[in-house]
Amino acid sequence: MLHAIWLFLEDFAEVIASILFLLIIALFIYDRYVQRQHSLLINYPVIGRFRYFFELLREPMRQYFGDENFYESRDKVDWVYTAAKNKPNFMSFSISQPFGGARFVMKHTEHVLNNDEVSDDMSVTFGEKREKPYVAKSPIFRSAMSDGALSPEAVRAFTLGATHSGFPLNTGEGGLTSNYFFTHKPDCENAGYLEIVKSTPFAEFAYKMTTLFSNHAVAVKMYRKLLLNKKTQNTYIYDPSSHALFRVNWDAPLEAFPTEVPDDMPDLTLQIGSGLYGVRDKEGKFDPLRYEKVMRFCKMTEIKIAQGAKQTGGKIMGSKVTPDIAYYRGVEEGKDLISPNRFPYADTIDELMDFIGRLQEISQKPVGAKIVVSDMNNLNRIGALLRARKAEGKAIPDFLTVDGGDGGSATAPLELMESVGMTTSNALYMLDSALRNHELREDIRIIASSKILTPDDVTIMLSLGADAVGIARGFMMSAGCIRARVCSGTGGHVCPVGIATQDPKKRASFLVVKQGKEIANYHDNLLKGVKTILAVMGKASIKELGKENLTYVNKQGNIFFNINEYFTQKLKY
Repeated sequence: MLHAIWLFLEDFAEVIASILFLLIIALFIYDRYVQRQHSLLINYPVIGRFRYFFELLREPMRQYFGDENFYESRDKVDWVYTAAKNKPNFMSFSISQPFGGARFVMKHTEHVLNNDEVSDDMSVTFGEKREKPYVAKSPIFRSAMSDGALSPEAVRAFTLGATHSGFPLNTGEGGLTSNYFFTHKPDCENAGYLEIVKSTPFAEFAYKMTTLFSNHAVAVKMYRKLLLNKKTQNTYIYDPSSHALFRVNWDAPLEAFPTEVPDDMPDLTLQIGSGLYGVRDKEGKFDPLRYEKVMRFCKMTEIKIAQGAKQTGGKIMGSKVTPDIAYYRGVEEGKDLISPNRFPYADTIDELMDFIGRLQEISQKPVGAKIVVSDMNNLNRIGALLRARKAEGKAIPDFLTVDGGDGGSATAPLELMESVGMTTSNALYMLDSALRNHELREDIRIIASSKILTPDDVTIMLSLGADAVGIARGFMMSAGCIRARVCSGTGGHVCPVGIATQDPKKRASFLVVKQGKEIANYHDNLLKGVKTILAVMGKASIKELGKENLTYVNKQGNIFFNINEYFTQKLKY
């Protein structure tokens, strides 16, 4: 084969060279005398185009040839990929990029524990006063990422990983979609809450033949087309045991829905954003009956007030608003989806708290809110209001998720990135302090998120006062994200690995089962690493962690063995 190609090139070398020469001449004439968009190309025709070529490669290639500048070191990023592959995460010689600048240091003990002396119980309880509290088996949540921002295949992989590994999964403001039922095995004869399409002999035969000559993913795609022939055929989940296709029938009566979350589904936190997607009626208003039905499959609710650099409403470009997403969210296909900046039931803090109380009453489960912190005085004002409401027997949140303002957060405006909101450690300390000052800490759990990647990050956040942590980027990387920074969005790019896109060709390349296992591996190795750190610190449980277990070193090299003193000097209000 190679010899034949070489002979062809020898025979036609002159012809190929002539064609290339003519093309370069034509491009030279176009750049110098025709186009009037780029001065550079007028002055440097042809060769000036290398600038745009290298500029195109800059971001995708940055991570391979430059030092890590978003996380503390490249080693932390490598740890995620290695953990996802479930390979040993030991290093030789030294780290490749030494930590610089200010950082927290975990205090070890002279009498370390063996790993088997550290408790395997990592559970965290939310909403102890609710009729149905949620006991999370892990303190590590996968942060909010919506079906729509992510591909259906990516959501199914996260669902698979969460179900196998036992970590909680936040739906994002896109709400509960069919893909979160990927691991659900319904009793098709007694599932009145589902729309079920049963198989036919011809569809069965076609499925088996396609599987024989291709693969399962292609066979299921064909199977859907044969049985459904609908634009929203991907909103149905294939059940391999019964060979039926199913999705939730939201028009079914409430009595038809399960009273408890099915055991074969992941622990889901329903996030409600300002668009109220998934829990609204045809007029876009909150639908309490739909919410009650949704909560038959979710453990608790999070109201998204703010997220990272995204202080505005969520955004999905029209190219991502497929028929499936339009079906899930009750919107028009193909049009940009721009949520309102302000949550519709949060004109005042009291109104928001009353709405939280309404959700607690309907679901009988924990309800909280996601916020970003930028002012200690404002936190204290809110804390005083919540303390007064508690004294009056009024509703207060069961938890607060505090997000760092230094994250990218999908389609956040550049002018808000790193300019609105505190970093996670500062925001967490401020929130924890405010709740303690107002005697609310026992009532309200805290979830901290943003730039948490490795076991030491998790342990530091838990020591600073968090009850649990939320991780987005780390889980994305464990799912196969290569951090090319060309996610499908306003830039006209398409996610190259099929995670953050609705492009059918890119989605078809995503390996759901393989990535689901690697997502589970990442979480399992996070917990394993946390146990190792606890052993070195002499702690038998995550419940023993506190601020006294941390030291802080600032950029000047000053050391604070009592980090409360550091923050006291730092926070002036």
